[in-house]
Amino acid sequence: MTIRTAIHCVSAALLGLFSLASQAEATLFRLGVAPHTSARVIIEMYQPLRLYLEQVLGQPVAVETAPDFSEFGRRALRQDYDMAVTTSHQARIYQTDGNYLPLITYKSDFKAVALVAKSAHIRRPADLKGSSALGLSPSSLVTLWGLQWLRANQLGDLPVKYISAADSTAHQVLSGDAGVAFTSLANFQKLPPEQRQALKVLAESEPMAGRIYMLNKRHAARWRVIEEALLRFPDSPGGEKYFVQSQLEGYRPLRSRELEAMEPYAREIRTMLKSK
Repeated sequence: MTIRTAIHCVSAALLGLFSLASQAEATLFRLGVAPHTSARVIIEMYQPLRLYLEQVLGQPVAVETAPDFSEFGRRALRQDYDMAVTTSHQARIYQTDGNYLPLITYKSDFKAVALVAKSAHIRRPADLKGSSALGLSPSSLVTLWGLQWLRANQLGDLPVKYISAADSTAHQVLSGDAGVAFTSLANFQKLPPEQRQALKVLAESEPMAGRIYMLNKRHAARWRVIEEALLRFPDSPGGEKYFVQSQLEGYRPLRSRELEAMEPYAREIRTMLKSK
């Protein structure tokens, strides 16, 4: 082997090592989003944030979700996500049982609603007797609120069916497959106009904390940097578009003991999420 050939071999080996080091530095950052709507809509909705985080973090970011709220919670507790965007009661479990760090939430209040078809002439809860209810997975916040609402109105024996996509609830109520569906007010407001006009809000919850951003403890050293970056996101071009479309009004820091207040809801699903 000539000296020149040996130099080329050494150079190639060094380039390979530098390439591997660069790949290690560019570790994928997994942004998990609770399945409040279909996977297709979630991935499209969070593209502006994904691109923004890639610039801020200097590493590739992937948006991921799960088939339902329960499976999403299990994956989060397995530490599958670097950052999770989830409902406030699951966020409480991630904090206490998964050591995730709370970051921010949305300015707009979160409300759960009970939807019925106007054509069904349901004017009060008692009119639902003999029908069925529709919710997201048993661990979703809107479903837990809905089950409490049914019990409070002496409808605890009403059959409840579960679906994985929130944007399917309106269709099933309008087609007569269920008498009432539980979803978020935000999801109701995003329905096509013809579907909104055919539905009626029979009941709505008190305001609750909305989706909360939780950071995996392995990124604790970057917590402040990531929080400040998120708070700047609404002022970016992609952020402005995102908040106009979502009507979530921007981000805000969590209030004192806001997550602790969700413990009663968290208690109902903690065992469920840790059962598999």
